[in-house]
Amino acid sequence: MALSTRMQRLGWRLRWWQHRQRLADLEVVVLDVDGVLTDGGLWYGPNGELTKRFDVRDGLGIRLLQHAGVEVVFLSGGRGGATEVRARHLGIRHCLVGAKDKPVALADLRRRLAVSASSLLFVGDDLNDLAVQGEVGLLVATADAAGPLRQRADAVLLRPGGQGAVRELAERLLRAKGHWAQLSREGWRDRND
Repeated sequence: MALSTRMQRLGWRLRWWQHRQRLADLEVVVLDVDGVLTDGGLWYGPNGELTKRFDVRDGLGIRLLQHAGVEVVFLSGGRGGATEVRARHLGIRHCLVGAKDKPVALADLRRRLAVSASSLLFVGDDLNDLAVQGEVGLLVATADAAGPLRQRADAVLLRPGGQGAVRELAERLLRAKGHWAQLSREGWRDRND
């Protein structure tokens, strides 16, 4: 690995360290879908049906966050059905699709959940996600996010979208909240609680 890449990753780790207390206090994680939960690719079938690939480890990371009391929300400008199906499989209560103005959608979500901006973390991957910065306490970028987002984000994940980025985030949050040691020692069982 090139020295510049190692230095960049070290800087990203430092950003995480600086926000450890804010991570511990977070109540809501909002995930962009295309490019965060997926690799950003869109596959169309012969009849125009849209399919997307989701990482199963990201799914478990989401379930672990939910079990720790963190509300997980999907927020996407797109539509197509695959996002809604994945949300149902994971028990996501708030799946906001077709959101053309993400800051407005987040402000509405905060009102519905009765939480402050400081208790929200948003994960994005592209320029349109920069617009949410004033509506959330922490803005996080995937490793493969657009350069301006990586530069202005509060923290940057080491994993790319659709390839474990959400799982990485889940582990960081669970460590900050004091849940990871027990999970890594005893494992996890979904008891449908």
